Amino acid sequence: MINDLIKFIDESPTAFKAISNIEEILINNGYEKLNKEKIQKNKKYYITRNDSSIIAFNIGKKLSDPSVHIVASHSDCPSMKLKPNPIVVTDMAVKLNVEEYGGMLYRPWFDRPLSIAGRVIVKEKGKITSRIFMDEEPFCIIPSMAPHLDRNIEDKKPDLAVDMVPIITLNKNFDFNAYLANKLKVKKENISGFDLYLYPIQKGYVWSDKKEFFTCGHIDNLESAYTSLLGFLNNFNDNNINIYACFDNEEVGSLSRQGADSDFLKASIERVCKDLSLDYMSLINQGMMLSIDNAHGLHPNHAELYDLNNAPRLNEGVVIKYNAAQSYTTDSLSCALLKKIMDDHKIKYQYFTNKTGRRGGGTLGNKASRHVSILSVDIGLSQWAMHSPVETAGVKDVKYMVDTCKYFFKAHIKVNSDNSYTI
Repeated sequence: MINDLIKFIDESPTAFKAISNIEEILINNGYEKLNKEKIQKNKKYYITRNDSSIIAFNIGKKLSDPSVHIVASHSDCPSMKLKPNPIVVTDMAVKLNVEEYGGMLYRPWFDRPLSIAGRVIVKEKGKITSRIFMDEEPFCIIPSMAPHLDRNIEDKKPDLAVDMVPIITLNKNFDFNAYLANKLKVKKENISGFDLYLYPIQKGYVWSDKKEFFTCGHIDNLESAYTSLLGFLNNFNDNNINIYACFDNEEVGSLSRQGADSDFLKASIERVCKDLSLDYMSLINQGMMLSIDNAHGLHPNHAELYDLNNAPRLNEGVVIKYNAAQSYTTDSLSCALLKKIMDDHKIKYQYFTNKTGRRGGGTLGNKASRHVSILSVDIGLSQWAMHSPVETAGVKDVKYMVDTCKYFFKAHIKVNSDNSYTI
């Protein structure tokens, strides 16, 4: 399982490529892309938006007392995005014009072979088409400054517009559109635009004497996207509408039309309800969502930054995330329901809260809940070096998350007349 996860992450350096690979997995497992046909019971469907978000459905065959079970993750990661007119020619070198996407760590980007991936828009035979693009060859590098030339270099925060400008070549005649056209086997004049990002071409690997850890790029949040997908595939409950969602743009606020803070999830559920003659509010009131995004594992060198009563460790199970200010959606009820499922199947779990007085990050759960007001819990897996281009997580935790999602989809949440819950 771990090798398949690493392969998936290595082959998914951007949201576009991740969603393309998820779509391929769904198709290979018998999922049908939704167009205008009517949704039916006991069927499997999926729909995409902007090539970078996807929602898939497992529809139960009875739905006599229907419930909706949702897992949601995100497909994007912090990086550097190419600007329009991306080539900067100077007397010294040809550079790449980029801007920051998401809250990235800067220094780990230095001195790594980097390439580009994303989406290229091509004009073909009177049509505008999207081409998912991934160059696996080294394209550029960001050289660091030697301490001999600046003794205070380690005391300064890198300036993205100065210190972190990627170097491509010394060839002042370099033609970026010609480069793209050659890679895509199209004419240069047919390149109409692009959404392209830098990524490190280093492949992922498992390490330690007992093979406890794996290291690669984009663990946040493709580990969640892939493990929740495995837990979703072909796991039905006769009375459930099971939904897998993977949204783009979480790292920049989820405000796009393909983000969690859009109508994508709500409109998809409303379509299911319309086609199956179900009441939307009744379905949502008897449902639950797992918002899945990785968590900050206890750093062995910086324990002082954590709430030590709630500091999750790598390889110690699924992390249930709490925040009093509702950066996470978890409350005591949603947590209790999830723990019931996990306890029944002997799945390990632990907790995360920020150290008191220290502000942490949020995720997509509360953004999605603005549109789909459903009981929700935020979970993830522990990792180190979040928002670095290369991150580390625990091998054992992968199965914990797959099993959590699998049994969540097989369960059926029911709200009783006395407002109690049964699973």
